[in-house]
Amino acid sequence: QWQLVESGGGLVQPGGSLRLSCTGSGFTLEDYTIGWFRQAPGKEREGVSSRGSNFGDTYYADSVKGRFAIFRDNTLNIVYLEMNNLKPEDTGVYYCGARVYGSSSDLGFPSLRWVEYSYWGQGTRVTVSS
Repeated sequence: QWQLVESGGGLVQPGGSLRLSCTGSGFTLEDYTIGWFRQAPGKEREGVSSRGSNFGDTYYADSVKGRFAIFRDNTLNIVYLEMNNLKPEDTGVYYCGARVYGSSSDLGFPSLRWVEYSYWGQGTRVTVSS
């Protein structure tokens, strides 16, 4: 059974850092484009970062550029989201997903459109507050 599990969330002060993990089971993450998304209370899910499987190219939402980094450990089958200089507006539940919807020629490229992803985990909560 394919499954993704997010972990690493918590409470952090503004300016702090967290590293989120997206652990895959039942399939190899390096074969898929993996994206990180977040959902704040009362808001729609939004794309944060994505790493393409074809060439390892990455996308970031404008709001996190220069602060967040997505990278992969193929040995552990984990995709990480390193978050630095966190701001209160980064608060939300963070999810990872595998890009499986769309034309086959596009699946290996990064995307921040959550409707193109599946195999969502239960999410990990990030709260940035003083």
